[in-house]
Parts: sequence; structure tokens; C-alpha cells
Amino acid sequence: MPNQSSTQTVSTQTSSSLFTLTVAPAKVIRGSSVLQTATKEIAHLGSRPLIVTGDTSRQAIANLRTFDNSQKSLQKILGEQQLDTAQASYGVDCCKASLESLQKTAKAHQADVIIGVGGGKALDTAKLVAQQLQLPVVTIPTSAATCAAWSALSNVYSQAGAFLYDVALSRCPDLLILDYDLIQTAPQRTLVAGIGDAIAKWYEASVSSGHSQDTLIIAAVQQARVLRDILLQKSAAALKEPGSEWREVVDATVLLAGVVGGLGGAQCRTVAAHAVHNGLTHISGHGSIHGEKVAFGILVQLRLEEMLQGNQLAAAARQQLLKFYAEIGLPQKLSDLGLGNITLGELQRSAEIALSPNSDIHRLPFKVAPEQLMAAMVSTTAPIDSRDTTINRVSIRGMSDEVEE
Repeated sequence: MPNQSSTQTVSTQTSSSLFTLTVAPAKVIRGSSVLQTATKEIAHLGSRPLIVTGDTSRQAIANLRTFDNSQKSLQKILGEQQLDTAQASYGVDCCKASLESLQKTAKAHQADVIIGVGGGKALDTAKLVAQQLQLPVVTIPTSAATCAAWSALSNVYSQAGAFLYDVALSRCPDLLILDYDLIQTAPQRTLVAGIGDAIAKWYEASVSSGHSQDTLIIAAVQQARVLRDILLQKSAAALKEPGSEWREVVDATVLLAGVVGGLGGAQCRTVAAHAVHNGLTHISGHGSIHGEKVAFGILVQLRLEEMLQGNQLAAAARQQLLKFYAEIGLPQKLSDLGLGNITLGELQRSAEIALSPNSDIHRLPFKVAPEQLMAAMVSTTAPIDSRDTTINRVSIRGMSDEVEE
């Protein structure tokens, strides 16, 4: 793990009697074509914003539809509020080089507020730069692929796209602007990935915290259940037509998913599904979206519960998700992530990274060995079989159908 500054704290397995929560952004503004009016709120935070964005998002904010149906760039809208803006790209990822470059740019511009515009990586970068420079931050998501616009967390990657560590931030964003018209310009694949990332909250929080007696954690777990139900019931219809159900699903993936981690803290945020994602990034790079890998990770987690605990409820949940995934287009197996030709060595490397000492997978109520995790990763679509409830029934030798020697 790379050296980290004093503002960067690896969140996972540290124990403390002090339970600190970063629940929600200071203000959330949502609606259609709300960016123009919402910029007045940005002006309360600073007069020299630095916009942190990516190449795709830069195009999305070049011609924004305003409340009077005219089109303006975000910089022009901010200029109408007498804000002196600069804009910079985060590059290929939220990585050390990008963070250092953006800090220099912010200082050269004398920025007094950071505005993150884009998907999860752009927003994570903006939030972390803002914390490092002790500046307020505004998040403007351009897709519904993650809850990064809400959360007090940033994930740091290598330039090749491999997950390195996460940083627990001191607070949630000062302002979140959710403009439905802007979200609607994103490819549908991003919303599908956001559904996968968000629905994981239930399967992870219920395992790690389902027996907690802490009031706020109970509330977080129940919110995760509500989140799951909304997505299972409304996602298919939302993807067919962006109407009222589409907005509900967008709210669920961007906002409600953030509430779960905000109320419940780190122990409600991630378990095995996200750990599997982290391991996969070391062999898949930028080949698939965050939520797609997390969705696959849910199936892996449920498979582990089947094999190591004989949990038939987990088996039934996995079958339910497989049907749901097929309906909306989420990955069910490694080949769906572009990893159909994965080697046994790559699979082992991914599993070992997912099982590293600080991994969230250790929030599972049972221990997992690398070969057990590997077996689960290549059997996510296995039919329910009452005889197949232990790892002994899933031989590493049987992996040849999924991986190459």
C-alpha cells in the first residue's frame, strides 16, 4: 500500500470506542434543469471554483439545458454568478498523480471551492482534493452509476485502474446537485451499473450488521432493505422509459444508497461484494464499470454463504438475482466482465487481493480461504443443489471450464 498523507485514512478493520458518522451532504438540490438556479448556492461557498471533471463529462456540461430551455455551458452559468472558474481533468483515474496535479492547479487558480462533475471517479477525486486543501466541495453527478456524490469516501486507484485503498473523508459534500436532465444524457449502462452497486447495500449490510442492536445501524440495514425492494420492483420499468420510476431509481442509486453508509458507517457500507470488486480491478483494469464488478461480487458473496454455511436462503437470493440481472443486463459470470479467458494465476491473484488483511471481506461471519473464494468466483451461476453446500463439492480442478491454466 502506498504512503498516505495525514488526511488519508484506510477505512475498514480499525476498532474504536468513538463512533463518528458523516451522514449526509449539507444540502441536496434535485430536479430537472436545476443547475442554473443551484449555482447561486455555489456562490455562497466560494467565488473561484475549480471544476474537476473528465473528458466524457466535459462534453456533457458544455451544453446544459436550463430552466428556460436554452443551452449554456456550466462555466457560463457560473460566470453569470460572477464566479471566476477554472476547469481541469482528473485524467484516467482517481490516482496519486491526478491528485497531485489537481492540487497544483487549484493553488495556481487560488481556488476557494472545488466542484466535482462526472461519474464516481471524478467525484471521488474532487472530494479528496477538497479535503487535502481544506476547501468546500460541490458534487454534480453526470450519471447514476454510484453514490459517490453523497458519500464521505474516496477510492484511490493506480493509473492502470487497480484499487489501492479508500479514504474516509471528514465530511460529506457541502452541496450535491442532482439534475435529472444531466443524468439522462449518460449511457443506460451507467444506470444499470448503479443499480448493481446500490443493491449490494442490502446483501452486505444485512450480513455484517443485521444482528446489531445499535439504533442507527438498525435504521441503515432497514434502509438497505427498502433500497433493494425499490430496485427489484422498479428497475426494469425505469430502464425502458425515463419517467417517474426512472427518477425513483436514480434517487435510489445516487441518494438512498449513500444514506445507508451515512447512517451505518463503514461496517454497513461494504463486505465481500466490494472486496471482490477490489480484487478484480487488478486483473481487469478499466474493462468494466465499478457497479458491474460489485454486482458480480454479490453473487460471489451469496455463493460463499451457500458453500461455507449451507445457507439455502443465500442460494435462493442468488437465483433471484440471476433472473434480475438477466432482465436488466448485469453480469452473472466472469465472462460477462470480459474475463472469459482469465488464467488460474490471475484468478488467484484477484482472490488474494480481495482477502488482504484490511479487506472488507473479513466482515463476513466466517473465514474464507483463497481457494474457497476462487471456487465461488467461477460458480456464480451454479444451480441450487442441496448436495453442493460445502467447498468440498466445488473442486479447484473444476475451474477449467472458466479459466485457463
